[in-house]
Amino acid sequence: MKYFARALQEAWHHWPALLLAILCSLGVAALWGANIAAIFPIIETTLHGESLQSWNQKRLAAAQQSLKNHEEQIRTLRQKTASTNEAAAKREADFQLDLLESQQQIDRASVYSAERIQPYIVRYMPAKPFPTVVLIACLVAFATAVKQFLMLCNSMLVAFVSQSIARDMRGRLFDKALSLDRPAFNCQGVSGFTAHITHTTDMLATGLTNFYGGAVTEPLRIMACLGGAWVISWRLTLASLICSPIAAFLILFLNRKIRAISLGILNRSMGFHHVMLEVFNSLLTVHANTMEDFERDRFRQSTTHIRRVAMKANFYHSLSSPVTELLGMGILCTGVIVSGYLVINQETHILGIPMSDAPLSVSAVTVFFAMLIGASDPLRKLSSVITGVNNGMAAAGILYPILEMKPFLQETAAPQTLPKAHQRIEFRDIHFTYDGIQKVLEAVNLNVERGDHLAIVGPNGGGKSTLVNLLCRFYDPQQGEVSIDGVSLRDVTLRDLRRRIALVTQQTELFNETILHNIRYGRWDATEEEIMAAAKLARADEFITSFPEGYQTLVGPNGQRLSGGQRQRIALARAFLRNAEILILDEATSQIDVESERLIHEALADFGNDRTLIMITHRESTLSLATRIVRADHGKLEIVPVAKAA
Repeated sequence: MKYFARALQEAWHHWPALLLAILCSLGVAALWGANIAAIFPIIETTLHGESLQSWNQKRLAAAQQSLKNHEEQIRTLRQKTASTNEAAAKREADFQLDLLESQQQIDRASVYSAERIQPYIVRYMPAKPFPTVVLIACLVAFATAVKQFLMLCNSMLVAFVSQSIARDMRGRLFDKALSLDRPAFNCQGVSGFTAHITHTTDMLATGLTNFYGGAVTEPLRIMACLGGAWVISWRLTLASLICSPIAAFLILFLNRKIRAISLGILNRSMGFHHVMLEVFNSLLTVHANTMEDFERDRFRQSTTHIRRVAMKANFYHSLSSPVTELLGMGILCTGVIVSGYLVINQETHILGIPMSDAPLSVSAVTVFFAMLIGASDPLRKLSSVITGVNNGMAAAGILYPILEMKPFLQETAAPQTLPKAHQRIEFRDIHFTYDGIQKVLEAVNLNVERGDHLAIVGPNGGGKSTLVNLLCRFYDPQQGEVSIDGVSLRDVTLRDLRRRIALVTQQTELFNETILHNIRYGRWDATEEEIMAAAKLARADEFITSFPEGYQTLVGPNGQRLSGGQRQRIALARAFLRNAEILILDEATSQIDVESERLIHEALADFGNDRTLIMITHRESTLSLATRIVRADHGKLEIVPVAKAA
């Protein structure tokens, strides 16, 4: 609940729209009650064949006469009380006196209201019965049109606020995903963030819409109707609400169930997104291994779980509607029975309990029934509102803890600045494990001097890429320190560190944009001339200019419209454009043909002057660029003489 309360509080950043929406809700509730109350003058005019002017005059005369009678009775009773000394008689007289004084107050209120509205009735209402009915009917129709307009305004204003919060939440989730390091990001994964940015934020928006829309408007409509019934007879209204506590308990019980099931649906949807994205991202592997049937079964299994939970949620949601409807019918039926007994028998008490100060008229009871019926409609709609709010609460309970996640890699509050040109990279007594069980690096020590062209070779799983991950500070070692010129990477901002590094990996990542966009990603303020120069240096300009659209060619999702070699050369051009002092190549030439590789080696030889070059490779030809070679095997490093690299 506290997280949903935060969402409601954040929604008040758009307070002008919410305030207008609430005012519209108040207008809707007032007009809803007024339209029902308009039944009373229509009934009085129709039943008695008189205008409202004459009806109010009679009402005023009757109230004045009743007030006069009650004043006389009070005077007589006080004289009788003063002349008796019996305690029991005094108590009875005091009780009757209190009752008469309360009736006197009612008479005075009736006289006051009749006198106040009489000039307006005379001025604005017709003097004949039928025109009076026509005028009231037209006013009701006009009020209904205004009510519908206010409901539309309320709906649009609340939708604007909820969609603004959803947009803001999506942006914050996206920002959080970008700010997290790899271990923290993997707690949710691509599928988790995808599900939350799309589905979970929609649930939160629905919850906010239901709260500021239905959860405000519907209770106000109920209050307007019950308030009108209260004016007619507050005791009768209380008697009609005798079933409310039981229904309220059932609604609270269903709320807890729906909220818990909503959380289950969200968790299942993460699994559903996980399977879907995993298969789509590995579609070539699925086809190559003819695993289509297996993945179909796995996908159907995940959606079956969602269906099971959704059916359970639908059951409780469907159950909440009859509960609220039964509450409305309980209120109505109780009111019908009690008021029917009072009118038919012209009584003011039931089982000795006073229900009204005077016998109710048929017109008053009819309006009382209409008020109870008017309260039952928003009660029925309130069930779907409650379900939507519960879904929003479940969504908020997932989203806000994600926004509060902290990266495992914490940046120091007082960062140091690296020298403009580094002189030495040092790995000192490094111990590292990804899972806390299997050690990837153990007691590793390595120095890399400025201008070194270091080749790291060795079997898969030996720790080659881990060294690069630690240098880029994608991870921190569990023990030991990585430093540049004696400054620990933990004491440097990630931005300061990574702007000095250009990284090209074997799994080339390209955006579904133009070639120009993908190369410029290395340095966004670069000119087109600089981009083309970097492409020429990476030996990519030739195939780029052969495309009809040249550098404006769209590469497709992750560069699918290009060959593997072309993708790697664009990635190299991006790294060259970055113009970083440390260039890291992680099997970056593995998919390039021999001739292209030779040209790129020439470019690297030129580009690598006065730059530190770290190459992870299995290719013997790449070793010709190395001034030093290190072999990584089972978490240990071994210096390999360059002459014996082959």
